[in-house]
Amino acid sequence: MNEKLTIPDVATPGRTGVALASPPVHLPGLLTFEAAARHLNFARAATELGVTPTAVSRTIKILEAQLNVRLFNRTTRSVSLTEAGSSLNSKMAPALAMIRNSLSDASLAADQPSGTVRVNSSYVAYRLFIEPQLKEFLVNYPLINVEISLDNVLGDIVNAGFDIGIRMGKRVQNDMVAMQLGPVQKRIVVAAPDYFKERKEPKTLDDLLHHDCIRQRYSIGSRWFEWKFDSGGQMVQIDVQGRLVFDEMRSVLDAAVQGHGIGFVFEAFAKQELASGQLRQILKQYSGMDDAFHLYYPHRKYMPGKLRTFIDFMLDANSNGKRAS
Repeated sequence: MNEKLTIPDVATPGRTGVALASPPVHLPGLLTFEAAARHLNFARAATELGVTPTAVSRTIKILEAQLNVRLFNRTTRSVSLTEAGSSLNSKMAPALAMIRNSLSDASLAADQPSGTVRVNSSYVAYRLFIEPQLKEFLVNYPLINVEISLDNVLGDIVNAGFDIGIRMGKRVQNDMVAMQLGPVQKRIVVAAPDYFKERKEPKTLDDLLHHDCIRQRYSIGSRWFEWKFDSGGQMVQIDVQGRLVFDEMRSVLDAAVQGHGIGFVFEAFAKQELASGQLRQILKQYSGMDDAFHLYYPHRKYMPGKLRTFIDFMLDANSNGKRAS
């Protein structure tokens, strides 16, 4: 280790009133001195440090030369601290102990991660991938807190103070790492049974043009979610119309349940409503394949243990996580 640590002279002005400059010393020399002072035995200090007794003796001599003071009284039978050595050790040992404890805490954090993970997600992504796994995660990692903010805005998560973002697609900032979270999402056409009490159920995609379709934007003022379908291997887009427009799929789903129109939603997101009979899938021969959701975060050489733990857990729990190309 070649780094140098300068020990400042604690306001010991000379006759001119100018503090005397302290000599620069190597940090390994201080660590060696502290071990030798604690053991009062160069051989035991050498064993602790993983070096030879000769190396310890040589390092102490260099340190004494740098400080221009004798730190140890050495005989063939014993080692003891001089007055200067005892003074240095009493002041320096607590600081080195604090450093060791900090390193120990950092190591413990890697084994038992702790702290707060801040997540920014759309509601749909949260409902599909995070909410079902939260209970197990919190039980497994009691020292990690999870703070979740839900919106549909693809913003700068770093400047907003978030650790992780979850959004549809993998188009993120250049300095982000994107990981696929779960499978590609399948869109289906759904409506409440009551909606068809006075209407005929559509049989073809063109029939959708004669119905109230609940439309969705990505966010207020942004582009529409397009109603695109796979029809016999060809992509067909229907320019549906409707009086209700939302910027959140859960509102589209709720409006469809209430019979306000026909919705085009993720099959996985509507699973509960389909199972309960609140909604039914129509035009089953047609579906639309959307993108997959991606979890993204800033590229870091050293990732905090809490963040790595959360990412790995959610990717594993949702099984299909893959690094985006």
